[in-house]
Amino acid sequence: MDTSELLKKVRRIEIKTKGLSKHVFAGEYHSAFKGRGMTFNEVREYDFGDDIRNIDWNVTARMGKPYIKIFEEERELTVILLVDVSNSQNFGTRNRFKDSLITELSAVLSFSAIQNNDKVGVIFFSDKIEKFIPPKKGKKHILYIIRELLSFKAESKKTDLSVALKYLVNVIKKRSTVFLISDFNDGDFSKALQTATHKHDVVAIKIFDERESTMPDIGLIKFSDAETGEEIWVNTSNELIRAKYEKLNLIKSEKVKEIFKKTGVDNTEINTKEDYIKPLLRLFKNR
Repeated sequence: MDTSELLKKVRRIEIKTKGLSKHVFAGEYHSAFKGRGMTFNEVREYDFGDDIRNIDWNVTARMGKPYIKIFEEERELTVILLVDVSNSQNFGTRNRFKDSLITELSAVLSFSAIQNNDKVGVIFFSDKIEKFIPPKKGKKHILYIIRELLSFKAESKKTDLSVALKYLVNVIKKRSTVFLISDFNDGDFSKALQTATHKHDVVAIKIFDERESTMPDIGLIKFSDAETGEEIWVNTSNELIRAKYEKLNLIKSEKVKEIFKKTGVDNTEINTKEDYIKPLLRLFKNR
């Protein structure tokens, strides 16, 4: 992709997702993701009825009369997009590939965040950390993130969610809202996710294509694993093979749901063939 084509794509995504974040998601995002905790603002003289637990004893001793600390809600958030860039995202059978959907979702979340005066950072991961973009504010920073989402090429094809989650915990010190965006095509990552939820507010967005769960009857075709490169010929006209394929993928899907339930992580699923507005709004409202 040359520079001019990349800039055109960035502009198209900006126009679409910025409008959505401003007119559709702004209020829901603000309600769903609030600042954590209180921060000190000032001191003033004690009035009858004030909570004595807020008395500032140092100032009181210095001034010779009681003063209390005044706190305000810490509104500003740090938002981290934990984005799966493994090879399994380069798949789609209907409207778009999974990686295109991930780019739009990331852009919507980013614009929603900066309209709320939040910082946004990104961690690209496969089975290793591919790139880290530290959290910053501003439109220029968001456009840089979108450019990276469109043009970034991962070095590895595989997925390891645990590696990404451990890196998140080690690198992001301040409690943040984390959007984990992936197809979750991995093994058991529950322990790493549980550790991450103790430090951060983690929200999972699962991206999937319907052909990953159902096999069409189209005769003899060659299947290729996007992450391992393994290839196999399959007779899709065989009803037993189609049923086994669906069962295996159902088991995998239920396992991921169980991990989310066990760790208490808010989550949603978004299909490549469907509009992402409704599931994203439903996620916000459920919080």
